[in-house]
Amino acid sequence: MPYKSLEEVPSRYRFVHVVARRARKIQGGALPLLSTVSKKPTRIAELEAMQGLIAYTAPPLPGTEAEGEDGAGA
Repeated sequence: MPYKSLEEVPSRYRFVHVVARRARKIQGGALPLLSTVSKKPTRIAELEAMQGLIAYTAPPLPGTEAEGEDGAGA
């Protein structure tokens, strides 16, 4: 999902984690998903994430699925 600013990002912790992992891949030789004037892997990864080019999913929080399944039978 593309974001216009960091204020729109639902979880900054997750955003930083995803950007850091992508930056390491770029440092390791992965090609950038967009063309940019920046040569810094971290900035390239940040731009990719802001434009929604990096796909990631959030795992469910502990207890959220279990309550829906076990709530009636317990």
